[in-house]
Amino acid sequence: MIVLGLETSCDETGLALYDSEKGLLGQVLYSQIQLHAEYGGVVPELASRDHVRKLIPLLNELLHQANVSKKEIDAVAYTRGPGLMGALMTGALFGRTLAFALDKPAIGVHHMEGHMLAPLLSETPPKFPFVALLVSGGHTQLMAAYEIGKYEILGESIDDAAGEAFDKVAKMMGLAYPGGPNIAKLALDGDAQAFDFPRPMLHKDLVFSFSGLKTAVSVQLKKVEGQNREADIAASFQEAIVDTLVKKSVKALKQTKLKRLVIAGGVSANTRLREKLEAELAKIKAQVYYAEPALCTDNGAMIAFAGYQRLKGGACDGLAVTTTPRWPMTELETPTQV
Repeated sequence: MIVLGLETSCDETGLALYDSEKGLLGQVLYSQIQLHAEYGGVVPELASRDHVRKLIPLLNELLHQANVSKKEIDAVAYTRGPGLMGALMTGALFGRTLAFALDKPAIGVHHMEGHMLAPLLSETPPKFPFVALLVSGGHTQLMAAYEIGKYEILGESIDDAAGEAFDKVAKMMGLAYPGGPNIAKLALDGDAQAFDFPRPMLHKDLVFSFSGLKTAVSVQLKKVEGQNREADIAASFQEAIVDTLVKKSVKALKQTKLKRLVIAGGVSANTRLREKLEAELAKIKAQVYYAEPALCTDNGAMIAFAGYQRLKGGACDGLAVTTTPRWPMTELETPTQV
């Protein structure tokens, strides 16, 4: 089965073709970073319009790259949610219309399930069950994954997601959007112990909170104004987030008695986070798994793969197009295998 995956939940237009026998046939990705950079964040209306402009050219590019014709597509998977309503609707309408024109099935996919399953596309995929740390600009969650569709939320952020905190602190410091990579780059020249920023909710089960950390950075920036301490602040801020994510992940593994951790989402590409996770998990003889570098950020491959997992069980959407900007993963059903 060849599945076309469409990802348009935010500011990246991602398309990919996944073959159930051959694996990933090809993928294309267009990022709107330059479009939104001058605003310091994503402007939903501009994002939606840009998806409209890019979907058809990217589809043609993908088909040419993979040497596949439209008629060879067996199904279409698109991101149903969570995400920005306008961006989601753009991809969903395009995907459902294309599937209807080709007389093929279509399926709406959960964006974060796509991220969580992306490491399964690697050469050494993790086996169920495992704990998943889903960490991105919109989500910070710890999830116990027992099988596809059978998930339990262990803890999540009650305010800002980790990636959102990175972006907001970067904006305070005058760094370009997106903030995460620029904070990480600046942190390389700084002292991670220079400022003792709080590790919010560290001893409160598996709940996350990053708004207080963001406020602490804001206060410190005012105190050291004119002292050229940006690199130290970036390094100390990054260390506070990394420390929190790592300690909560270790706690989740001990709580569930599982030995495999999957980390997915844009923040999973952070080098310091990977470095510290690997060191701490080695102490408890646990293994950490990541998606391939190209699959850490939003992409069509993860949507095509997650869509296939449900399509092969007989799942299929009707003609009505549904998008769900807020969609807990615990509402997903376990697909029936056929």
